Amino acid sequence: MKPLKLIIKTNTQNYPILIGSNLISKFDNIIKKNSISFKKCLVIVDNQIPKKKIFKIKNSIKNNEVYYYNFRANEINKNQKSINNILEILLKKNFSRQDCLITVGGGITGDVGGFAASIFKRGMQFINIPTTLLSQVDSSVGGKTGINTSFGKNLVGNFYQPKLVISDCDFLKSLPRREIICGYGEILKHSLISDKNFYNYLDKNFFNIINLKVPFIKKVIYKSCNIKKNVIEKDEKEKNLRKVLNFGHTFAHAFEASMGFSKKLNHGEAVLLGIITALKFSNKRGLIKKNELKLITNHYLKNDLHLNIRKFFGYKDLNKILSFMTKDKKNVSKKINLILLKKIGSPIINQVFDQSTIKTFLTKELVN
Repeated sequence: MKPLKLIIKTNTQNYPILIGSNLISKFDNIIKKNSISFKKCLVIVDNQIPKKKIFKIKNSIKNNEVYYYNFRANEINKNQKSINNILEILLKKNFSRQDCLITVGGGITGDVGGFAASIFKRGMQFINIPTTLLSQVDSSVGGKTGINTSFGKNLVGNFYQPKLVISDCDFLKSLPRREIICGYGEILKHSLISDKNFYNYLDKNFFNIINLKVPFIKKVIYKSCNIKKNVIEKDEKEKNLRKVLNFGHTFAHAFEASMGFSKKLNHGEAVLLGIITALKFSNKRGLIKKNELKLITNHYLKNDLHLNIRKFFGYKDLNKILSFMTKDKKNVSKKINLILLKKIGSPIINQVFDQSTIKTFLTKELVN
């Protein structure tokens, strides 16, 4: 079956996203069709990729000089040390700017590899092969790269577009259900900020999507990527409109950081929790109506999605959460910048609040 194709057009680069099955085995043909060439490549492989898939990757990349870096992908290793390890290989093997760095893995692998590619000799060719649902619908689209620090998530990085994104749905079959739900959080977010019809499609077809049924899974990946494409083409560097893609994320990133990026709460689960928290806050501010909030809450309840902040946090965590929220990269003052929702498909950006307002709201959420 012919893969679905999207062309992302930005000020810095135009590139295709291919969505389909068994694409990795056609890698050599795909790069030739897209006029990409290089003498050397460094392939950064997420160490959680099954060995059979790695073997397939090695057979499909037919360049003379191919080097591999096995990356232990987690939020703790999304750091400067990992970047230095990658740069050292590129320097020792005398890579040029015309050579290529290829990432095969989830969003962490893509973020780290993309950042390394962007700063090596001020930018080398970069191909992203996302292997998780989360990375296929979110981090692989738009060119955000970055690493974490002790001060918070993704606070060091830049925008660097790939030459090509290959989303092979076959990789998803090896993922546990928890990882699929992780990606679903971003799909749900895309529907809430843009399209009630898409939200209704998700509500109706949740189990077909989660069980990776075709054509449902390919359709939602394509639709999510297209929603993000329409935003980033208007605002590549997140100066204004692109902030809408952070709906739920100010809370989510603070939740993750407050737990020390623990496996107890992965990124997608934090996003789901962040979305519902942002929706409740939107309701408290008189924005989203109670019946619309209830519609979304029912979607969480019937599909057993994370809904209760008290499952992960208590009042003792309040100041830590607030501290990380104040360090969010969208903030331009001591106040906290949130993206809120008036109704499904109608987000509101640049809503700025005092810490005391957020503190009062979170106190009730954590205690009641």
